[in-house]
Amino acid sequence: MNTQIVYVAVITIISYLVAQAVKATPLENKWIPVICGICGAIMGYIGLKVMPGFPANDPLTAIAVGVVSGLAATGSHEIAKQLSVKDNADNQQ
Repeated sequence: MNTQIVYVAVITIISYLVAQAVKATPLENKWIPVICGICGAIMGYIGLKVMPGFPANDPLTAIAVGVVSGLAATGSHEIAKQLSVKDNADNQQ
């Protein structure tokens, strides 16, 4: 398996878990994408330093990979939520 894809998936999954933790707080949900992006950026930079084969060779690219991975967590959640809403609407008709 390509370790680069695994590293990106790990950042996405951890960012998703952070988003779920934030949802359990009184903080407004509008901040979740920002928090996931920042969380991803931090993990991307750490990944560059500690993970051999991380899909970036410099800090800026590593941070960008992390941000995109973090935002993917919120995007994938929204897609699943929208599909669920559509399925429920179709079943009611």
